[in-house]
Amino acid sequence: MSLFQFIKSKVFLRQLLMAFVGLLVFIILSVFWLNFTTNHNQKIEVPNLSKMSLEEVEETLDNLDLNWEVIDSASFDAAYPNKSVIEQNPEAGDFVKENRKIYLTLNPSGYKDVEIPDFYGKTKRQAVSQLTAIGFRISAQEIYVNDIAKDVVRGLIFNGRDLKNGDKIPQDSELILKLGDGYEGGQQLDSLEVEIIE
Repeated sequence: MSLFQFIKSKVFLRQLLMAFVGLLVFIILSVFWLNFTTNHNQKIEVPNLSKMSLEEVEETLDNLDLNWEVIDSASFDAAYPNKSVIEQNPEAGDFVKENRKIYLTLNPSGYKDVEIPDFYGKTKRQAVSQLTAIGFRISAQEIYVNDIAKDVVRGLIFNGRDLKNGDKIPQDSELILKLGDGYEGGQQLDSLEVEIIE
């Protein structure tokens, strides 16, 4: 039997039809299996976890069949409770599939400690600028001490104690400046120029 005759035969046509049906069944089963294993068309809306504790996060995400992982802690933010969620990824309102991991950034338990820089002998303006730049607050209350140099920093006070260079206190602490009053021996020396060496 020649090749042309075999192609026209019923045996070949039957085998060709069986192969086509088999391929079609394979494709249909593959699509069904993929839909089942990848949770196709499944959408779970990510809840807003902001300001939640880890216990609340775990309960909320367990109920939705979602997982979570803490990846970082941010700078302390007083607007959020300690150890609560400050950021999340994916964000609230996004749609994800079952068992998706939500990555969390937490608020630390407090401000980090910051080292007091060299402040002695600086002008009030210089000291305020430097201290606020590293995260401290400056009290409106000021203490003047008898000193020839007017408005030059002669000390810092935090919670009733004198600070010195290198001391570490929490960021965002309020500091009181001790400033020279410009008097010497009962007379104010307005014309005195004080050279500040930085």
